[in-house]
Amino acid sequence: MAAVAARGPVGKGRDISLAALQRHDPYINRIVDVASQVALYTFGHRANEWEKTDVEGTLFVYTRSASPKHGFTIMNRLSMENRTEPITKDLDFQLQDPFLLYRNARLRPFVV
Repeated sequence: MAAVAARGPVGKGRDISLAALQRHDPYINRIVDVASQVALYTFGHRANEWEKTDVEGTLFVYTRSASPKHGFTIMNRLSMENRTEPITKDLDFQLQDPFLLYRNARLRPFVV
């Protein structure tokens, strides 16, 4: 979803990824889409510019068997802290190719 590299895992690789996601959230039941390499930026109001965070890795969009029914996670390669966001009516998206901008319920703007 931003400077997206090749599609992510298929077949058995996707099954392994699903199992890894389910260790963090047992309600995840299906991977809908994958971007193999993304980086997360946040908007710095003081500097009035996008600042790179320490979140970078594979992005998974998935469905869940509990509410909220959809979400996404960036499995972080730089640290043990992944970025997970539920997809709800409070999540605002805007596509500015090749970037995906979003603002979560806490009104923090991000770009992926």
